[in-house]
Amino acid sequence: MSQAEAEAVLSGLDDEQREAAQAVSGPVCILAGAGTGKTRTITHRIAYGVHTGTYVPEQVLAVTFTARAAGELRSRLAGLGVGGVQARTFHAAAMRQLRYFAPRVLGGPMPPLIENKLRVVASAATRNRLTTDRTSLRDLAGEIEWAKTTLATPDDYPARAKAAGREAPFEPAAVAAVYASYESAKQRDGMLDFEDLLLVTAYALEEHPDVARQVRAQYRHFVVDEYQDVNPLQQRLLDAWLGGRAEVCVVGDPNQTIYSFTGADPDYLLGFADRYPDAAVVKLERDYRSTPQVVGLANKLIGMAPRRKGLPGLRLLGQRAEGAEPRFTEYPDEPAEAAAVAARCRALIDEGMPAAEIAVLFRINAQSEVYENALAAAGVPYVLKGGERFFERPEVREAVLLLRGAAAGGNEPGMLVPAVRDVLASTGWAEHRPPPGGAARDRWQSLAALVDLAVDLVAENPSLDLGGFVDHLAQRADAQHAPTVQGVTLASMHAAKGLEWDVVFVVGLVEGVVPIAQSLSRPDAVEEERRLLYVAITRAREQLSLSWSLSRNPGGRRARPRSQFLTGLAPESGPTAPPVRRATKKAKVVLEGEAGELFERLRAWRSQAAQTQSVPAYVVFSDATLQAIAESRPTSLRELSGLPGVGAKKLDLYGEDVLAAVSG
Repeated sequence: MSQAEAEAVLSGLDDEQREAAQAVSGPVCILAGAGTGKTRTITHRIAYGVHTGTYVPEQVLAVTFTARAAGELRSRLAGLGVGGVQARTFHAAAMRQLRYFAPRVLGGPMPPLIENKLRVVASAATRNRLTTDRTSLRDLAGEIEWAKTTLATPDDYPARAKAAGREAPFEPAAVAAVYASYESAKQRDGMLDFEDLLLVTAYALEEHPDVARQVRAQYRHFVVDEYQDVNPLQQRLLDAWLGGRAEVCVVGDPNQTIYSFTGADPDYLLGFADRYPDAAVVKLERDYRSTPQVVGLANKLIGMAPRRKGLPGLRLLGQRAEGAEPRFTEYPDEPAEAAAVAARCRALIDEGMPAAEIAVLFRINAQSEVYENALAAAGVPYVLKGGERFFERPEVREAVLLLRGAAAGGNEPGMLVPAVRDVLASTGWAEHRPPPGGAARDRWQSLAALVDLAVDLVAENPSLDLGGFVDHLAQRADAQHAPTVQGVTLASMHAAKGLEWDVVFVVGLVEGVVPIAQSLSRPDAVEEERRLLYVAITRAREQLSLSWSLSRNPGGRRARPRSQFLTGLAPESGPTAPPVRRATKKAKVVLEGEAGELFERLRAWRSQAAQTQSVPAYVVFSDATLQAIAESRPTSLRELSGLPGVGAKKLDLYGEDVLAAVSG
């Protein structure tokens, strides 16, 4: 190792990044604001520690929350000439250790992981005489996961859930009973779930001194990314790894703590300096991602939040050239808002903006339907973030197999892109002829993304051949790093965290949605909603639009108040509730004969469904959608899915019931 190599690692860092990179010993807390070069700083710090001889690469464990982030760390460290560092998710690190130590700790091989948690939860619910559907099963599984990540036992759950303001699908005592039955079933069948991986690994370190000595000898330096999202179970495992040592660097942003509903506890980050009084605390505030206009709006929003105890706050400093002011727009109803956003997306794409550099962000997934319809109507390709993973899609798996076979037969260097196109053409893919809508369009876009990736890689390495391309795809698949599909991204604000786009539309900013209705009774929950909007805003590099609509449906009463968070942000904002405009009277639906009878049956079913779910009737289906169903009388889920107002989520929730009502 040479001082020259170490100094080279520091070149190109700003003053604060350099300070953080040189803090290679003792407890270190890096407060990294959005767009401030967090990953760059982490990797250069590790590389500096290695090049100065402070670290042995194999003795460094960098823990992340996603496999993609871990893959990015490994890739960047390799680019800095550092190999051997272990960059893994909490679960991957725990699984590796538990698999090795299981014979010593458990008396045999590591138990298998549960493949279908919902099935086990469903059996536990049945044993406790609870009637469930798919939605309530998912919620029950979520409650069990929350309980385990917060280290709550079944006996603890009722009191802990009440204190945390949890909204469970059943009474807390019933959830606790299902939780207890679930745990008993796992133990009976000799199975583990993902939370058990962390819990049992922590137990192995806490209760087996020989295991603890071996693991702590192996790992002497720790880095924890996104520390604001750590939950009590993860912190327990981290403490077990450390064993009282203080060679830990945590990196996080208190302004981006948005996962408390999963059990995340920002107090670990906020209280780090209290726990380690001699900790070095470095603030990264220079934002290299967004224009000063976007940065200014984000600062203004978060500046209205109450001051939290603990570490100092962050105020971003925009480093890019001046840009356009954020746009605020009010619309009469949601379809009008969606249509305007789609039209703007279409115009941007026509002007040369890549569709993949545009995102539409909303608070809840149910809001995506109206935007999917509007974008499709405008001829704008889109990708729904959070769908099936790219490398797990059948068409991508098939393409990779074909590419691997073609590579085995030999190929000419410098001809990668034509070779990839030829292989994909054998599957029926035609580069300049995307098929109309639906699954066929999704398949075409996935394969087009492989060609785009080949083009990008050749630009970096003109001699890359098909074998090298296949190897690269395998590495990306391992890291869950999908190539960019050329479509506008539709994503929830939570799903958007960690991503960025040139143009971002933040939509549906009405009270009861942002902040979400269930948060309004708890000030801390409202403030987390503020941070969620902050995350959405800071995804934009160049252009940012924020919008809301006064009514859910055309012709509805235009009285929805816009989000309280827009007060002081939107020009001439004044009160958050805009003046009520004269509502247009809706025409009464009049159908005759069998269609009329079916319409009334559907209305009766809708009323019962709404009452069961404690939601307004229009949340189930609007009168216009019921009218379309009554007039067309669909006989299959496929026919039903083609009607306006019937998206994938509602098809899943209500499809079978609607078909039953239609059949009489």
